Amino acid sequence: MCGIVGYVGSRDCTDVLVSALTKLEYRGYDSAGIAVFENGKISVAKTKGRLSDLVDKMEKEGKPKGHAGIGHTRWATHGEPSDVNSHPHSGRRVTIVHNGIIENYKQLKQFLIDNERTEFLSDTDTEVVAQLLDFYYDGNPIRCIRKVLHELRGSFALGIVFADRPDTVYAVRCESPLIVGQGTGEVFVASDVPAIIKYTKDYYLLEYGEIAVLKNGSVHFCSLHGRMIEKELHTADWDEDSAEKGGYPHFMIKEIHEQPTAVKTTVTPRIDNGLPDLSECGITPETLRDVNNIFIVACGTAMHAGMVGKYVIEKLARVSVTVDIASEFRYRDPLLGKDDLVIIISQSGETADSKAVLSLAKEMGAKTLAVVNVKGSSIAREADMVIYTHAGPEIAVASTKAYMVQLAVMYLLAFEMAFARGRITVEKCRSLTAQLVEMPDLIEQTIQKTLDVCQYISTKLITADSLLYIGRGLDYALSMEGSLKLKEISYIHSESYAAGELKHGTISLITDGMPVIAVATQNTLLEKTVSNIKEVKARGAMTIVICDKQADIDREAADYLIRVPRISEMLMPMIATVPMQLLAYYTSVNKGNDVDKPRNLAKSVTVE
Repeated sequence: MCGIVGYVGSRDCTDVLVSALTKLEYRGYDSAGIAVFENGKISVAKTKGRLSDLVDKMEKEGKPKGHAGIGHTRWATHGEPSDVNSHPHSGRRVTIVHNGIIENYKQLKQFLIDNERTEFLSDTDTEVVAQLLDFYYDGNPIRCIRKVLHELRGSFALGIVFADRPDTVYAVRCESPLIVGQGTGEVFVASDVPAIIKYTKDYYLLEYGEIAVLKNGSVHFCSLHGRMIEKELHTADWDEDSAEKGGYPHFMIKEIHEQPTAVKTTVTPRIDNGLPDLSECGITPETLRDVNNIFIVACGTAMHAGMVGKYVIEKLARVSVTVDIASEFRYRDPLLGKDDLVIIISQSGETADSKAVLSLAKEMGAKTLAVVNVKGSSIAREADMVIYTHAGPEIAVASTKAYMVQLAVMYLLAFEMAFARGRITVEKCRSLTAQLVEMPDLIEQTIQKTLDVCQYISTKLITADSLLYIGRGLDYALSMEGSLKLKEISYIHSESYAAGELKHGTISLITDGMPVIAVATQNTLLEKTVSNIKEVKARGAMTIVICDKQADIDREAADYLIRVPRISEMLMPMIATVPMQLLAYYTSVNKGNDVDKPRNLAKSVTVE
């Protein structure tokens, strides 16, 4: 999504804004711009394209010089990417940057046209907000902001400067995430912590409807009703180096290599006497025993982690689990009761559709559990219970280590729930937990052993127009994530299917040389999966099989084999996902794509 930054301090404001925006490039964007107080006036520089294009433009036309301002990277929603649609947007006395969507912008635009005959230069909803602020501005910025907020509908965050309030930046949050960083004699606004980590690790989290006023190197806060607010200062538990590539060519491959550490950091503190212990997350055996039904709700990759969770929880704990896409769940009038548990999985903890599901679940009286990576995020704060995944910053848009630790949490939860409900013995629970504890080493082994073969096989995929992923049971759940990972960064059309469903229509898509990637790690289903592989092979497919190192795979069935360590088949998704990540990564690299920032995608989807 769009990235917002702001700065008030003694440094060169333009340099700070550009540097901060660079740290938000992972969110995806199509244009960039800044507005800086220069000699008491607001100077704006913006352009379609990358931040480097903005820097080049400023070198040619002059760089705004000052010590306070706002900046933005835009991810187009209203109006095509262009110079005129780029942020910041201005009225006569107000300039703003904006993340999110204003749902009633058309009505507000017509109101302004009818009452002031305002001429609009862009196609954006953002300019409507800038003009509305200007329309109501009476010399009191807070009163003006509050009045406008009462008229806006949607999910958004704003950075605002008023022409007659030099060296002062205003920021407001209504759903879309926004933080305020506190340095020594300087303050920052940002959509995410990585933007400011170079300058400070201390920050405040803005809540819904809160307004921040940044002036003279300090900040104060007020509510939507105008009351002053005292806020808790948080400190990031990671540093700038964690958000850098560290010698890797891309963040994605760096984050693939960080998975063993991320899993260890997530799992180890939740083990006590060889058993899962989620008490620090607010989860007790009594809570788990009382659950009637479980609903796992998420989007994209997080939903795929939920699919693995469904298989494992149902198998071990014998509790009914429904997995649903957040954007569908909230609109289908779900049946929820007070003894049901709704698990919301979200890397950012700010995913708009998932937040809406959380609110719905709480309204209906269900228990809620958040599985998130970002401390203090909206979903984490609002849920009854929260399990943090401790993946650290994930910069690449295509999720890898966040997905891996989400899987780890699903296993921890399944093991503790099964034991709490008397479905497995203490010995069985300790055995499963011990295998999970060994997972970091096994993931590391898998990375090292499959990297070269995946790099080679990826060269066979780059000319494909379309391909399929197939699998059964947990392998099908895993194939869904493999397919998504490949399509989102390689731009090759890819779909995943339950292998047993091929003959019910999908097999008609098979053509000579079409790649089919089969995940075959479930030994109890291996013979059936191999039969499905042979079905597509007989129709001309190029078959790539991911299996454990001891699996008996007929060489006539597989053109290429990717073998991974053998472990309990229940835990195989944490191993088998590695080669699928590597296949996607190297295919994208070989096609010359921007691996970390795939087209049209954003890291955190904070609007519906």
